[in-house]
Amino acid sequence: RAEVETRSSPMELSEKGGVQNNGFVQNEDFEDKETATSSQEEMPKTCSVDVDPLAVEEAVLKPYAGMPKEVLLQFSSQARYRVTREILFWLVIAGAIVLVCATIAIIALSPKCLDWWQASPIYQIYPRSFRDSNMDGNGDLKGIQEKLDHVTYLNIKTIWITSFFKSPLKDLGYGAEDFYDIDPIFGSMTDFENLIAAIHDKGLKVIMDLIPNHTSDKHRWFQLSRNRTGKYTDYYIWQDCRQAAGSVIPPNNWVSVFGNSSWEFDDVREQCYFHQFGKEQPDLNFRNAAVRQEIHDIIKFWLGKGVDGLSFGTVKFLLEATHLRDEPPVNKSQNGESITAYSQLYHDYTTTQVGLHDIVRSFRHTMDEFSREPGRYRFMGSDDDEKEDIEATMMYYGTTFIQEADFPFNFNLINMKNLSGNSVSEAVNSWMQNMPAGKWPNWAVGSPNAARISTRIGKEYINVMNMLLLTLPGTPVTYYGEEIGMENIASENVSEEHATLPEKSPMQWDGKVNAGFTEGNSSWLPVNSDYQSVNVEIQSTWSNSSLALYRALTLLRNEELPMNRGWMCHVWNDSNVFVYVRELDGLDRVFMMVLNFGQEATTDLQARVPNLPSEAVIRLSTHFSNAGKVVNTKLIKTQMGEGLVLEYTTAKPVHTMEAFQGKCFVAEKACYSKALNLLYVNC
Repeated sequence: RAEVETRSSPMELSEKGGVQNNGFVQNEDFEDKETATSSQEEMPKTCSVDVDPLAVEEAVLKPYAGMPKEVLLQFSSQARYRVTREILFWLVIAGAIVLVCATIAIIALSPKCLDWWQASPIYQIYPRSFRDSNMDGNGDLKGIQEKLDHVTYLNIKTIWITSFFKSPLKDLGYGAEDFYDIDPIFGSMTDFENLIAAIHDKGLKVIMDLIPNHTSDKHRWFQLSRNRTGKYTDYYIWQDCRQAAGSVIPPNNWVSVFGNSSWEFDDVREQCYFHQFGKEQPDLNFRNAAVRQEIHDIIKFWLGKGVDGLSFGTVKFLLEATHLRDEPPVNKSQNGESITAYSQLYHDYTTTQVGLHDIVRSFRHTMDEFSREPGRYRFMGSDDDEKEDIEATMMYYGTTFIQEADFPFNFNLINMKNLSGNSVSEAVNSWMQNMPAGKWPNWAVGSPNAARISTRIGKEYINVMNMLLLTLPGTPVTYYGEEIGMENIASENVSEEHATLPEKSPMQWDGKVNAGFTEGNSSWLPVNSDYQSVNVEIQSTWSNSSLALYRALTLLRNEELPMNRGWMCHVWNDSNVFVYVRELDGLDRVFMMVLNFGQEATTDLQARVPNLPSEAVIRLSTHFSNAGKVVNTKLIKTQMGEGLVLEYTTAKPVHTMEAFQGKCFVAEKACYSKALNLLYVNC
């Protein structure tokens, strides 16, 4: 046994206690040798090795990978490691605090995001005329589902479907026979549920009509009321009628919207019932709490089905004066017996009565119960056209503290008596100047109750009206077919039964028979004779079509911040043109709309706007070939019906100029930070 002498303390290593790694052994003799060795007397073998004590100490004190806990603790207690660790700890804490504070600051300073009913145009569909899926000639819910891709193609995310309740279809089906069922002509409740699911699968929202003022005379409530059955006795407005010379004399001179007396004698009850519209549509008695609860239950039913919003129509008619006095005539010298038209009376006792807005607010409260889920806000609109009384319309917004409708639908652009730059300017400013602060505007240029653009004001103005609609601040509403410039059908092609429906002709999808609306032999209304040149399929292939311009405008609106939530400033108007800008605080990019609603005109914009750049780029034009051109802002030429969206940069936006104070409006104010690339509110 060899032994090595050391000059200092020896380190003894036990061979038995050591770890021996023999690796992969290919020699079979090794196993035999190991067995023989194990049988021998096990004697510890030691060896002495010269080791420098300083080297040993150094080896022990130097950290190494995989060192045990005891060794690690020796180093962690040393100052150089402890201080470093504490510095890193407090840096992490400080960084977390900074991130939390920054997040809170960004949230506090960020403007409220636009809700779904603000961020997208609304596409209004008259279901009977949109698409027929079962070849019976009537549009239906399945047909709408088949054409949802058209809505997304238009860059639109909200659909508004007009009334489809079970109904005798008098007055467009707005007199419901059953508020809880679908009229068979449109399909079934299963079809509706499938449509809702398909709409939501595509990321779209849906609004539906609800007309609470009246029902059909076929409704179960009316049948029970005319027989004086239980609580239903006073569900409608009944009054005794006097008999004279074999005829019925109504309680007063009130006239229905459709003309003649608004009272109708019922042989079963032997009283007169009140109807603001057709005699087949008796008015509900909203002074009866049970009636109000019925309407709330109907609201809950449809919201529970997944509807995202409701448009309440004819709400100004919900209450009538209880004193039943005669309404004053417009012409005081007119013989009272000759008054038969609605326009011949001032309707002081049959519209907008005290208590009306309490009822509307109660509708809002019920809808808010379904808006508590994040991302599921339920929109409420009111569809009442006050026309001459803009202040009465604005009351449907509610007050600063008590909300009613998100907005009352705006028909100013439809109600214009003549078309010019001045009349358009007046229609726009009338709404913006009277709208309560902080509320959201909306615009429509077509509806189921008005002639189409091309029929009402002329084909040459279709594109410029759509440009106006989609560049004004707020939510634009497009009636189906206006994106391709559909016209009313000719009156000689409409039966007497459908004489009031020329703007509801079937949607023109392609150039095939019946314009692709139905694969059946006929449609409920005739298709317009121009369907082979005015249809979705052919216009989708033309770069200069009304459809192509409509899509370009919706895309511009969606992509450019000044267009969807910025300032709108009225710059100029005359008999021919209407000029306004859209701009956003913090952005030097401005969009100026020059829209011609008259004859050919030349406009000097530099004379209207101080410090206006001498040149601007045409971002979009109703004449597509002009897009991208540079124009001199001192000499802007526009043809009849031409519209321009000009783009320029400036450090002096119009809304900051003293000359335009009172001419600029903003609903959801926001400012843009270039440094952080985000919006904030404290400008």
